[in-house]
Amino acid sequence: MLYYFIMIKTNQFALGVLALLLSGAGQIKADSLTLKITKKYLNLPVSHQIDRNVLSMKVDGKTERKFDIRLAADKPDYWVFCDMSEYKNKDVTIVYPGPDGTLKQVYQDNEIAGKDSLYKEQNRPQFHFSSRRGWNNDPNGLLYYEGEYHLFYQHNPYEREWGNMHWGHAVSRDLIHWEELPVALYPDEHGTMFSGSVVVDYTNTAGFNKGDTPALVAIYTADNPEKEIQCIAYSLDKGRSWKKYSKNPVIDSKAKWNSKDTRDPKVFWHKPTNKWVMVLNERDGHSIYNSDNLKDWTFESHITGFWECPELFELAVDGKGNTTRWVMYGASGTYMIGSFDGKKFTPESGKHYFLTGASYAAQTFTNIPESDGRRIQIGWGRIQAKDMPFNMLMLLPVELSLHTTNNGIRMYSKPVTELDQLEKEVQQWRNLTIDQANNYLKPYADESCMRIKTKLKLSHATSAGLKLFGQSLVDYDMNFNLVNGVFYSPDDFTSMEIEADIIIDKTSVEVFIDGGAYSYSFERKADMNNTNGFQFFGNNIEVLDLKICTMKSIWNVGLQK
Repeated sequence: MLYYFIMIKTNQFALGVLALLLSGAGQIKADSLTLKITKKYLNLPVSHQIDRNVLSMKVDGKTERKFDIRLAADKPDYWVFCDMSEYKNKDVTIVYPGPDGTLKQVYQDNEIAGKDSLYKEQNRPQFHFSSRRGWNNDPNGLLYYEGEYHLFYQHNPYEREWGNMHWGHAVSRDLIHWEELPVALYPDEHGTMFSGSVVVDYTNTAGFNKGDTPALVAIYTADNPEKEIQCIAYSLDKGRSWKKYSKNPVIDSKAKWNSKDTRDPKVFWHKPTNKWVMVLNERDGHSIYNSDNLKDWTFESHITGFWECPELFELAVDGKGNTTRWVMYGASGTYMIGSFDGKKFTPESGKHYFLTGASYAAQTFTNIPESDGRRIQIGWGRIQAKDMPFNMLMLLPVELSLHTTNNGIRMYSKPVTELDQLEKEVQQWRNLTIDQANNYLKPYADESCMRIKTKLKLSHATSAGLKLFGQSLVDYDMNFNLVNGVFYSPDDFTSMEIEADIIIDKTSVEVFIDGGAYSYSFERKADMNNTNGFQFFGNNIEVLDLKICTMKSIWNVGLQK
């Protein structure tokens, strides 16, 4: 047996110690490496100069994990990691059909490679959630349970591009500060882990509970080349570990719809009918299924006109609990308002929109305590983190509400109040000229993270708003009723005023107009030829209110400007 002692260093961190000692040693072949797992993480080098190939990990002769990766044979672009905790003190054989010596840089450690720069990277969002490494997209399984908000999400741990869909996992006690936990769901024989939801089975309908401990039950789509099927898994330790149901799938509806597109189950308990309800996107819209036990499901109805990531929830109108409507929602953010009897959604108006831009596949939390009463939503922000070992982010959590407007009942969204705790160095002025407002904003042009609340009064029906280094944060064209190019008409049809809550992170901008009647998000992207910083613009406008806040990082590290 050969033992290798390799120490490679860079000026940022130790690349590796493939110190394959007698206690943790292994033997290297052209395309395989056997390690006794003695550390928490396996660090893997990634290079985008090569094509993806399949890496597999075998334990006791059985393939436990298999995923695509661009494993670097030479200098990596960045490093990713596998949490190997469940294989502690076991021999793991890694097989990768790359060139001879491809696996030589793979090494074990109790820290991930690049830990010293974690959350301080140049393009790391400072108060939006992003994963430590790899790609993330749709939020999944948003759930409140025993003091923790759970955020599961579509995740490729092994590359900054889409693929290898797992369920990532993070928790928070305040919706703002997040702790990333180990991967919750790995791909299996049924396919990769697509979107879904999580519920608390308090009354043990599925039979997974243990004593007084209710099971958290995840309902998710498994995707494979042939079809998409719905499966379940459960956890008895607050989501830290999961066991998949041995009789998966619980729904296989490809034949019914003659379509592979049957995915993204959102499940909730419907108290009036004493049933579990699943909303499932199938082919050309959303289907409703019922179940008594989360295992056996009955198709009830279907409504066309939606694509992916369904939602169905009830909201009070104008905050009055005795007047409610149900909201049917799709991945694009369009929605219908109507009624729901447990089996069928009947629309009364729609389709409407209340947000545009980077948001996609937003989901709301289940199991929020009645004493709180909010319907809280998080969306995937389709905003690149350029040249980083991670990619994409989650948008800020928002509270959804229904309001009676001159156009009928409409949905609003506003940032949760918990965001206010990040505000610092708050300054506020009223009744300013455009020159005065620009002068007050001038010192903040290079701030990485800002929140600006403002109210403008126009005197002409022309374009007015606020720019940052030439990029329009708000551009209100009253003549064509456009806000940043999208049609918007205020509830007061003849109003000459507009309010904006503008939230700026290192790579993103989110804007909430007129108390959340309309919101949008986009990539922060300055015009490099523009040196003006913040600039209000418009024909003889008044800045009726201007509040400026710099924002703290949620990562407890210094902001990188």
